[in-house]
Amino acid sequence: MDILPFLIDFILHVDKHLATFVTTYGAWVYALLFLIIFVETGVVVMPFLPGDSLLFVVGAMCGVGLMDYTLSVGLLFAAAVLGNQSNYTIGRLLGPKVFQWEDSRWFNKRAFDQAHAFYERHGGKTIIAARFMPFVRTFAPFVAGVAQMTRSKFTLYDVTGGALWVGGIVTVGYFFGNVPWVKQHLDKIIWSMIAIPGVLVLFGAWKARRNEAKAKVRAA
Repeated sequence: MDILPFLIDFILHVDKHLATFVTTYGAWVYALLFLIIFVETGVVVMPFLPGDSLLFVVGAMCGVGLMDYTLSVGLLFAAAVLGNQSNYTIGRLLGPKVFQWEDSRWFNKRAFDQAHAFYERHGGKTIIAARFMPFVRTFAPFVAGVAQMTRSKFTLYDVTGGALWVGGIVTVGYFFGNVPWVKQHLDKIIWSMIAIPGVLVLFGAWKARRNEAKAKVRAA
């Protein structure tokens, strides 16, 4: 089976795949979900795994009694927090070694110092907001580690963001995932959960670059 078509089908029809897995393997679904959320948040090269849509569907399945709500939230919260911690650690340990800690083609000490200062001042909001943005949530903890954001501060916002993300989306799925209209249009909802945050991120990046260009013009 080609991995890309299967992955796309899994993301868009995660409800059907997950229901089949529960029927076939029972409680092993919790181990699978833990692994998916941990890898999606904890391995910087795996940002394409389902996150928001998976949590929503888990909530919907809890709503009809196929899964346990408390166990699901607790387990996926742990996976999200541990995943971010893993990603942060990778960035903290490997970032300086990759960039060799000196001005070079790959590393600029001044830019690093600015990134570190930014994450110390505003990194908390970034870590929390990134939880709700596909792709961005995979890279944010890694960048925080590379920028040497302090572990204690990162952990505080990691736990807060993880609780809001997992608890919030699973709960929404629990109450609304089995509404007939939602079930009928679930594929469109999943696309929206992927596309809307992506558009917002691209717009934010474009706006930041435009402001930076204006600042350079004024400085000149």
